[in-house]
Amino acid sequence: MIKPQVKPVPDGMRTVTPHLICAGAADAIEFYKKAFNAVEMARMPGPQGKLIHALIRIGDSAVTLFDECPDWGSIGPKSLKGSPVTIHLYVENVDSVIKRAVAAGAKVTMPLEDTFWGDRDGKLEDPFGHQWSVATHVRDVSPEELRQAAQKACG
Repeated sequence: MIKPQVKPVPDGMRTVTPHLICAGAADAIEFYKKAFNAVEMARMPGPQGKLIHALIRIGDSAVTLFDECPDWGSIGPKSLKGSPVTIHLYVENVDSVIKRAVAAGAKVTMPLEDTFWGDRDGKLEDPFGHQWSVATHVRDVSPEELRQAAQKACG
Protein backbone atom coordinates (compact mmCIF):
# COMPACT_ATOMS: atom_id res chain seq x y z
CA MET A 1 0.00 0.00 0.00
CA ILE A 2 1.32 3.43 -0.99
CA LYS A 3 0.81 6.25 1.48
CA PRO A 4 -0.34 9.56 0.02
CA GLN A 5 2.21 12.38 0.12
CA VAL A 6 1.54 14.73 3.03
CA LYS A 7 2.47 18.39 2.53
CA PRO A 8 4.89 19.63 5.21
CA VAL A 9 3.03 22.99 5.23
CA PRO A 10 -0.73 22.45 4.93
CA ASP A 11 -2.72 24.29 2.27
CA GLY A 12 -3.75 27.75 3.43
CA MET A 13 -0.99 28.03 6.02
CA ARG A 14 2.27 29.99 5.97
CA THR A 15 5.59 28.91 7.42
CA VAL A 16 5.17 31.32 10.37
CA THR A 17 1.85 31.47 12.22
CA PRO A 18 1.28 33.53 15.39
CA HIS A 19 -0.27 31.68 18.33
CA LEU A 20 -2.06 34.19 20.57
CA ILE A 21 -2.84 33.25 24.15
CA CYS A 22 -5.76 35.25 25.50
CA ALA A 23 -7.73 35.53 28.70
CA GLY A 24 -10.99 35.06 26.79
CA ALA A 25 -10.06 33.65 23.39
CA ALA A 26 -13.70 33.51 22.23
CA ASP A 27 -14.03 37.24 22.95
CA ALA A 28 -10.71 37.82 21.16
CA ILE A 29 -12.07 36.12 18.03
CA GLU A 30 -15.06 38.48 18.05
CA PHE A 31 -12.74 41.48 18.53
CA TYR A 32 -10.50 40.43 15.60
CA LYS A 33 -13.59 39.99 13.41
CA LYS A 34 -14.69 43.56 14.18
CA ALA A 35 -11.25 45.19 14.20
CA PHE A 36 -9.42 43.38 11.38
CA ASN A 37 -12.20 41.62 9.40
CA ALA A 38 -10.93 38.26 10.63
CA VAL A 39 -12.72 35.13 9.44
CA GLU A 40 -13.14 32.28 11.90
CA MET A 41 -11.93 29.01 10.38
CA ALA A 42 -12.06 26.58 13.33
CA ARG A 43 -12.82 26.44 17.04
CA MET A 44 -12.12 23.60 19.49
CA PRO A 45 -13.45 24.04 23.03
CA GLY A 46 -11.98 22.02 25.85
CA PRO A 47 -13.85 20.25 28.67
CA GLN A 48 -14.44 23.44 30.69
CA GLY A 49 -15.51 25.41 27.59
CA LYS A 50 -12.23 27.26 27.22
CA LEU A 51 -10.74 27.23 23.74
CA ILE A 52 -7.83 24.85 23.41
CA HIS A 53 -7.45 25.80 19.74
CA ALA A 54 -9.03 28.24 17.32
CA LEU A 55 -8.00 29.37 13.87
CA ILE A 56 -8.79 32.71 12.25
CA ARG A 57 -7.66 34.24 9.00
CA ILE A 58 -6.72 37.92 8.77
CA GLY A 59 -6.14 38.85 5.15
CA ASP A 60 -4.06 36.01 3.70
CA SER A 61 -2.62 34.89 7.04
CA ALA A 62 -3.68 32.39 9.67
CA VAL A 63 -3.59 33.18 13.39
CA THR A 64 -4.30 30.60 16.07
CA LEU A 65 -5.77 31.44 19.46
CA PHE A 66 -5.91 29.66 22.81
CA ASP A 67 -7.36 30.46 26.19
CA GLU A 68 -4.87 30.84 29.00
CA CYS A 69 -3.92 27.56 30.64
CA PRO A 70 -1.28 28.06 33.34
CA ASP A 71 -0.94 24.28 33.80
CA TRP A 72 0.46 24.13 30.24
CA GLY A 73 2.57 27.28 30.65
CA SER A 74 0.15 29.23 28.42
CA ILE A 75 -0.23 32.70 29.87
CA GLY A 76 -1.44 35.76 27.99
CA PRO A 77 0.01 39.27 27.98
CA LYS A 78 -2.57 40.66 30.44
CA SER A 79 -1.44 38.16 33.10
CA LEU A 80 2.20 38.84 32.23
CA LYS A 81 1.64 42.64 32.46
CA GLY A 82 2.62 43.15 28.81
CA SER A 83 4.28 41.54 25.82
CA PRO A 84 7.56 42.23 24.04
CA VAL A 85 6.05 40.91 20.78
CA THR A 86 4.36 43.07 18.14
CA ILE A 87 2.39 41.56 15.27
CA HIS A 88 2.73 43.55 12.04
CA LEU A 89 -0.37 43.77 9.85
CA TYR A 90 -0.36 45.26 6.33
CA VAL A 91 -3.76 46.52 5.18
CA GLU A 92 -5.24 48.42 2.23
CA ASN A 93 -6.27 51.47 4.29
CA VAL A 94 -4.52 51.83 7.64
CA ASP A 95 -6.53 54.90 8.67
CA SER A 96 -9.85 53.05 8.43
CA VAL A 97 -8.50 49.89 10.09
CA ILE A 98 -7.07 51.83 13.05
CA LYS A 99 -10.38 53.69 13.42
CA ARG A 100 -12.35 50.41 13.27
CA ALA A 101 -10.01 48.70 15.77
CA VAL A 102 -10.32 51.58 18.24
CA ALA A 103 -14.12 51.47 17.90
CA ALA A 104 -13.93 47.72 18.67
CA GLY A 105 -11.89 48.35 21.85
CA ALA A 106 -8.21 48.70 20.88
CA LYS A 107 -6.00 51.42 22.37
CA VAL A 108 -3.65 53.48 20.18
CA THR A 109 -0.09 53.19 21.53
CA MET A 110 1.61 55.01 18.63
CA PRO A 111 -0.39 57.46 16.50
CA LEU A 112 -0.51 57.04 12.74
CA GLU A 113 2.31 58.67 10.84
CA ASP A 114 4.03 58.53 7.47
CA THR A 115 7.37 56.83 8.14
CA PHE A 116 10.76 57.21 6.50
CA TRP A 117 10.66 53.57 5.33
CA GLY A 118 7.61 54.25 3.16
CA ASP A 119 4.70 53.03 5.29
CA ARG A 120 1.86 54.89 6.95
CA ASP A 121 2.02 53.14 10.30
CA GLY A 122 0.48 53.13 13.77
CA LYS A 123 0.45 50.83 16.78
CA LEU A 124 -2.39 49.40 18.84
CA GLU A 125 -2.85 47.31 21.93
CA ASP A 126 -5.87 45.04 21.65
CA PRO A 127 -8.16 44.41 24.66
CA PHE A 128 -6.27 41.16 25.38
CA GLY A 129 -2.84 42.85 25.66
CA HIS A 130 -1.44 41.92 22.24
CA GLN A 131 0.50 44.61 20.37
CA TRP A 132 -0.25 45.31 16.69
CA SER A 133 1.64 47.48 14.23
CA VAL A 134 -0.78 48.31 11.40
CA ALA A 135 0.46 49.80 8.14
CA THR A 136 -0.21 50.60 4.52
CA HIS A 137 2.79 50.88 2.21
CA VAL A 138 2.46 54.33 0.63
CA ARG A 139 5.77 54.87 -1.18
CA ASP A 140 8.80 52.91 -2.31
CA VAL A 141 12.12 53.96 -0.79
CA SER A 142 15.50 53.20 -2.33
CA PRO A 143 18.07 51.40 -0.14
CA GLU A 144 20.25 54.54 -0.09
CA GLU A 145 17.34 56.81 0.84
CA LEU A 146 16.35 54.35 3.56
CA ARG A 147 19.91 54.22 4.96
CA GLN A 148 20.19 58.02 5.06
CA ALA A 149 16.75 58.49 6.62
CA ALA A 150 17.44 55.80 9.23
CA GLN A 151 20.74 57.44 10.21
CA LYS A 152 19.03 60.81 10.50
CA ALA A 153 16.10 59.42 12.53
CA CYS A 154 18.23 57.23 14.80
CA GLY A 155 21.11 59.65 15.29
